[in-house]
Amino acid sequence: MPVIAGWLMLTTDMNREELGNIMTVRTKPAALLVAQSNGHRDDEGESKMEPQVGLEFDSAEEAQEFYSCYATQVGFKIRIGQLYRSRVDGSVISRRFVCSKEGFQTNSRTGCPAFIRVQKVDSGKWVLANIKKEHNHEFEASGEICPPRIQRKSFPTPRSSVGGASRTGIRSHEDDSPSDIVDIKRLKKEEMDAAGGPVGEPYKGLEFNSANDAYKFYYTYAANIGFRIRIGQLFRSKHDGSITSRRFVCSKEGHQHPSRVGCGAYMRIQRQESGRGIIERKEAVVLENLDLVETNGGLSLVKRVRESNIGSDWYNVLLDYFQSRQAEDTGFFYAVEMREGKGMNIFWADARCRFSCAQFGDAVVFDTTYRRGSYSVPFASFVGVNHHRQPLLLGCAIIAEESEESFTWIFQAWARAMSGCRPVSIIADQDRAIQQSIAQVFPGTHHRFSAWQILAKEQENLGALLSMDAEFKYEYETCIFQSQTASEFDSAWNMLMNKYNLRENAWFKEMYRMRKSWVPLHIKGTFFAGIPVDGSLKSYFGTILTAQTPLNEFIVRYEKALKHCREEERKEDFNSFNLQAVLHTKDPIEEQCRRLYTITMFKVFQKELLECYSYVGIKINVEGAISRYLVQKCGNGDERNTVAFNASTLNISCSCKMFEFEGVLCRHALKVFQIMNIRELPSRYILHRWSKNAKYGILRDADSGGGSQDFKALMIWCLREEARSYIEAGATSLERYKLAFEIMQEGRRNLCWPN
Repeated sequence: MPVIAGWLMLTTDMNREELGNIMTVRTKPAALLVAQSNGHRDDEGESKMEPQVGLEFDSAEEAQEFYSCYATQVGFKIRIGQLYRSRVDGSVISRRFVCSKEGFQTNSRTGCPAFIRVQKVDSGKWVLANIKKEHNHEFEASGEICPPRIQRKSFPTPRSSVGGASRTGIRSHEDDSPSDIVDIKRLKKEEMDAAGGPVGEPYKGLEFNSANDAYKFYYTYAANIGFRIRIGQLFRSKHDGSITSRRFVCSKEGHQHPSRVGCGAYMRIQRQESGRGIIERKEAVVLENLDLVETNGGLSLVKRVRESNIGSDWYNVLLDYFQSRQAEDTGFFYAVEMREGKGMNIFWADARCRFSCAQFGDAVVFDTTYRRGSYSVPFASFVGVNHHRQPLLLGCAIIAEESEESFTWIFQAWARAMSGCRPVSIIADQDRAIQQSIAQVFPGTHHRFSAWQILAKEQENLGALLSMDAEFKYEYETCIFQSQTASEFDSAWNMLMNKYNLRENAWFKEMYRMRKSWVPLHIKGTFFAGIPVDGSLKSYFGTILTAQTPLNEFIVRYEKALKHCREEERKEDFNSFNLQAVLHTKDPIEEQCRRLYTITMFKVFQKELLECYSYVGIKINVEGAISRYLVQKCGNGDERNTVAFNASTLNISCSCKMFEFEGVLCRHALKVFQIMNIRELPSRYILHRWSKNAKYGILRDADSGGGSQDFKALMIWCLREEARSYIEAGATSLERYKLAFEIMQEGRRNLCWPN
């Protein structure tokens, strides 16, 4: 049987723990082949296809043909049912195929409830989301019904294409050497025969005569260890389109199906060429290391090879830029990781970024937006929140490859640049490599998962339930967003798991284990500078600089974005010192906060102050100096919060955790201060990072008698930043220059600084 090299398109995202007859794509739809892999065979070899939730199809038509063939075997007919369209663009996102006896429009129909529903996912594939197999009528003789045939476009004959695949995405035999091809159908019997035999440990440098041999080796090794494998990604030469590398992965790699747990085990082989005249090709395992580690509750053999995803031209251009910037800005920091003489990860931060971290490095976003789609360069950034609630650049990185080693190096480079700064919190992706790197470099920092990734994973794993079952959607969102205590959350979560039979779902197990990194209840007790739990910080670079920006425009756009954002910050600084917000009450606390906060933050506080007038507080408990109040909105008994107030220390805390999360007192705490007739807020409840004078950073409140050596780098950055602005202002005219010079001379005398 001919075998084509386009098999990867069928196996990359599909859940096949047993690789079956997936090569016959010219004669049967991919969905049927999936079904054959998962179905049962009788003595004659006929496949008894069983539809199941999670089954994937390349198109809705393939799903229809699959269900039609299944119906033929069982003994009923089907027809097309309801379709669902997107509210955004009107495209079809879901279809139902029903038993021909569904409904009662004709006498022959019995209202049969049997159906399948397929839903289109982000990858473009169609996933079987719902199924009901029970019929309310007798079946006809199996196999005697002629299924309706779908008129399908035939694939054009694949042609050899230098530098890439054909337009159909399927390559012919002629494109690749026989040693490049993994003949799964031929290997099926060989695999079973070989699975019980002994096999050695995989190690770097192990050679094979073909990709088939490498697959057989790893299959047998996996069988002996106790796991299954499937074919992962392949890599082609940019010069002639030939296959240069392949990956074989654990069957539980990824999260595309509930049975998958994101296992990190894989083996990667790379084609080696040697000899003269006739090229003798060998396949070598190119593994950096081999570790048996615990992942997702089980053991995985993790093997990695570190190769850079950064084009060589990028290193030259960026290094030239870094050196020119360092000549202008002595506080400019950059680092390049070298691995076996080759450039890997890159990190850089100018003096302004490093200075800003001293002020606003408590809550950090590690922005890896490039991972959402295609990119020219894997560009990532560290972003903070300034005292105007604007995004603030704290450093940039270009990521060579997404491994724990890479992320660890990048986080360590950032920490070195920021003189060992350890953020209170960091928002970053959920990937295990990032999780482990943050835990290693920033122990004690609260890692919160990116909102966009949580939403994407929810859609991937719960899309069908959320879109089709309104009751589940309501109960799930209530559990996540409305739980006020850990016991409330656990109770609601357990009810969901039991009611919808999700107790053994791998994705739910993992998300519960990591609940402190994404559930609002567990996030709100940590300072995140008010970045919404269901949202994210505005992109620092916006559309000016993206991961799609080509090399010849990257530096220019980077500088443009930097200039734009820093100019916006200067405007807000000017407004905060020269404009005043309008007061709405005669409460001296309002005047106190207007004097200290930036305009943006004063408006946040003012909203809470005004809202507190519509709340009532009732003392419910007294323990020594601590009184507890139940604070609720007038006319709305559902909104309740408990506030604890210490009359001797004026310490106050609220169950809503707004101050802990955002750094601004909530309406509930302000109501209790009103009840206790507190006319001025204790200074600890007006965070310096939100004040007009935040640019002095932590040095403003530092003890002058302490060790100044601890703050030396910070003092240098602060003075350098102030001096830069001073020089720019003093050089605008000859008169200003003379005045600036005289002031500097006076300052020199005051510091006892010799000429």
